[in-house]
Amino acid sequence: MNLNSTSRRDFVSRLGGGLGALGLSQLLSQSVADAAGTVGQHFAPKAKRVIQLFMNGGPFGPDFLDPKPALEKYQGQRPDAVNLRTERATAGLFPSPFKFSPQGESGVPVSELLPMFSRCIDDVCVLRSVYTDNPNHGPALQLINNGTIVPTRPSMGSWFLYGLGTENQNLPGYIVLCPGRPVRFSILWSSSFLPGAFQGTYINHSNLAPDKLIPYLQASQSTDTQRKQLDLMRAINEDHLAQRDGDQQLDSRIQSMEMAFRMQFAATEAFSLETEPQHVREEYGTSHFGNACLLARRLAERGVRFTQIYYGDGQPWDTHSGHSETVPKLAKDIDRPMAALLTDLKRSGLLEDTLVIWGGEFGRTPTSENGNGRDHNHYGFTMWMAGGGVKGGMTYGETDDFGFKAAINPVHIHDLHATILHLMGIDHTQLTYRYAGRDFRLTDVHGHVLKECLA
Repeated sequence: MNLNSTSRRDFVSRLGGGLGALGLSQLLSQSVADAAGTVGQHFAPKAKRVIQLFMNGGPFGPDFLDPKPALEKYQGQRPDAVNLRTERATAGLFPSPFKFSPQGESGVPVSELLPMFSRCIDDVCVLRSVYTDNPNHGPALQLINNGTIVPTRPSMGSWFLYGLGTENQNLPGYIVLCPGRPVRFSILWSSSFLPGAFQGTYINHSNLAPDKLIPYLQASQSTDTQRKQLDLMRAINEDHLAQRDGDQQLDSRIQSMEMAFRMQFAATEAFSLETEPQHVREEYGTSHFGNACLLARRLAERGVRFTQIYYGDGQPWDTHSGHSETVPKLAKDIDRPMAALLTDLKRSGLLEDTLVIWGGEFGRTPTSENGNGRDHNHYGFTMWMAGGGVKGGMTYGETDDFGFKAAINPVHIHDLHATILHLMGIDHTQLTYRYAGRDFRLTDVHGHVLKECLA
């Protein structure tokens, strides 16, 4: 079909931009894998999907899963081992006031701050020796999400979709749940130079009504009318595309419109938490984090490849002051939902092939800032993984006696990414994309798989 420019302008003006699929497509970063082609798996996967619980701001490992009794013994002192450069000036050692006890059959020590999560510890692999390259939020957020501190690289989730595609053609394969409007975070789920089909779809879950979660989800026109509009728009775009050699942006827009049309039905059902039994809602709680965890389980059931949950739209865990007063409140808010998510996934059989990851962009210092706070610490911090082929009931690596620096089996962020890709059946060294005359990959030229952590 060939339409002259006048006809096209008239058609577009009649369509408008805010009706159902056409309006939604303006906001949707669709992820139909076959639209842009995928790499495929290199070997049999252990995990089919990933749920990331991201504690933006950076939790302090010795508050939760890395007990350090030496902090109390040397309280207020500053041994040579803690004379490491930090962003801000810090003083003497500042012990964590929270008690630990062995939990589960494995006996892994867990803080009193996580009583419900502690019941799941036999399914959890605690990484106590993670480190990153930069103590500033921006670069650290980019490294853990995009594999580099350079702000022009694809996100981890985009690499997953490029490698594997998605299991559900009616929902985005990569969904980001974050309350508020974190515009400055959007680079963290960008597809950058990868095809736009692999970009993350951001959803503000502050309001749980499906039509509030996703703008333009409900159309004012009939399905038949929308279908006719989309068919005509697709014909115009394909005519335009045929005159250009492989325009990925236009191709992604064509697929985006089709995805938006299908999402009006699939997303309404997927995001309707009121359909969950009351006892399940009570298991998760009704905080924004609890609702996000329940949504993540529902999305996992429906084949979404990667669901990322940001705890907040800023840095809620960035405790430069009032640390010991703030952390219990944060811990109480995440304890129930994390336990519910792992328990629910296990009960349904999904935990076996769903990899759950927890942690922030870095940790916090064992030395005090402002007398009652902690500065950023990129030298050594704690994360955990569960399900999806991970060996549970274990710890891997150690920080020094004070929880400042990775000392035994250090785990760089590149190693974490390599391990996640391995669990999903991908050799991280082979997942490459050629751009600007060179091959790029999520792990750059680094990374090794943490084989000791694999089941």
